[in-house]
Amino acid sequence: MTSKTLSIFRIHICYSLWKNRHTQITNHAFTWLKTWHTLPQVLACQRFYSSDNGAGNAAMLADELQFLQTFYTSDVHGVLSIEKGCRRFCDLYRSMDTSSRLSLLCHIGESYGVDQRAIVDVAQKVIDSQARGEVLMLRTLERLRRALTPRYQLLLGDIGRLEGGVKFLADMRADILNMLSTTSSDLDRAHLEALQSCLRELLSLWFTMGFLQLERATWHSSCDMLQKISEYEVVHPVRHWADMKRRVGPYRRCYVFTHNSMPREPIVVLHCALTKDIASSIHSILDMRGYSEKTEMDLTPPMEEVEKAEHITTAMFYSVTSTQKGLQSVDLGNYLIKRAAVELQKEWPQITQFSSISPIPGFRDWLTGEINRQCGALKDCSLKEEQYLITQNEISSLCTTDSIKPEALIALERLKDHVINVTWTRDQDIVTVVKPILMRLCVRYLYREKRRGYALNTVANFHLQNGAVLWRLNWAADNSPRGLSSSCGLMVNYRYFLEDTVTYSQEYIEHKQIRASQQIKELCEGLHC
Repeated sequence: MTSKTLSIFRIHICYSLWKNRHTQITNHAFTWLKTWHTLPQVLACQRFYSSDNGAGNAAMLADELQFLQTFYTSDVHGVLSIEKGCRRFCDLYRSMDTSSRLSLLCHIGESYGVDQRAIVDVAQKVIDSQARGEVLMLRTLERLRRALTPRYQLLLGDIGRLEGGVKFLADMRADILNMLSTTSSDLDRAHLEALQSCLRELLSLWFTMGFLQLERATWHSSCDMLQKISEYEVVHPVRHWADMKRRVGPYRRCYVFTHNSMPREPIVVLHCALTKDIASSIHSILDMRGYSEKTEMDLTPPMEEVEKAEHITTAMFYSVTSTQKGLQSVDLGNYLIKRAAVELQKEWPQITQFSSISPIPGFRDWLTGEINRQCGALKDCSLKEEQYLITQNEISSLCTTDSIKPEALIALERLKDHVINVTWTRDQDIVTVVKPILMRLCVRYLYREKRRGYALNTVANFHLQNGAVLWRLNWAADNSPRGLSSSCGLMVNYRYFLEDTVTYSQEYIEHKQIRASQQIKELCEGLHC
């Protein structure tokens, strides 16, 4: 009997006995079964028996678990054997469906994480060594550090050395992040959290500035690079090939970070427009300079257009996209903006203003949630007038008919209806009433609403961490269906003063202080902010 056949035979016996709960298993037989694999390893093979190729899948998993067991119990590993085992692991993982991947990852987290007994033992020795000199203390602390390192970190590190291994680990972390949002087991969640945290630390080391290359994408860049940039764009989706050509053409810049471990793959993408002043609307940047009403074939920008220095004083960052979910929380976008600013100043020394024109995702959902809470409080008569979202004048403007309901409740319900159904855009009189309300409440959302002391809005938090100033809120800046449904058509400028970004970033991160312009402060003044 071959070793692989024996492995499958033993798995089958273990799984069958466990499944049927045979009470006649003797202690001797159970000890014999455990000499090959522990029960959790057998259970990891369980779901493979329900697939079309159950025995073959079980054999693959048996081989892989045997490799992992050998890998972590032996101090001597041949480079070629490690590489072979890592490649086999990657191939097996790619062949699995989501539930099988979850099972394997949880098994790795449980069986090859930190050794809890060793940690307790070394921690006690740290306490005992305090009175025995600094040299012994330092050596014991080093033992503690090694004990706190999960054993699967060795496997992840070796996979990262393979060709395509870093991309594999980034995709694996993306899978884990998705699993964390769906798994119901607290134990599985804990193992997955530890595993993704280890991956994040490794990826953060591998994706530091020294390993990233800054590239400018142009119409002459490779087709696959332009296609990926187009497909990854989620802030302002690319409409067609002429739109993409415009975004990398005259008065536009598109910068990407690439990494040697992911060739021809944009890691982060930054779109920039070169303008005369800080733009107050995304339409002035995305529209094709008067071509928007023509057919797609007529949308090609004039090829003879030449950039003129007198038309360029401002760099507008209008989209920054991280393309790899597995690199979530690995800071890259902020470095790309700062690198791009340096490159732009070298190319156009006359540029004096750097700013974003940013969406405000989540504003409409936050606003409708606040309105719902206030409506509930008004019905319970538990809301004081000074706590109203809107002023008495605004209440009167929104209440045009008599009703037995309180005026404030009617006004809030109508405001909610306008916001959800976007009816306020159809009547200029309603716009006159709604505009100051939405402007003031949006500033409250950006400037006052916090999570753990930092800006609640994720885009605001990103730019403020980078050291930007909350500069200007813009009305009717994005009247696309997406802009109206997400942020009521509002957009915001975050301005970068390059000489002060470090100071402002430190103020925000360490002291939770938001730098804001006079316009923002004036909009936020008053009873309701």
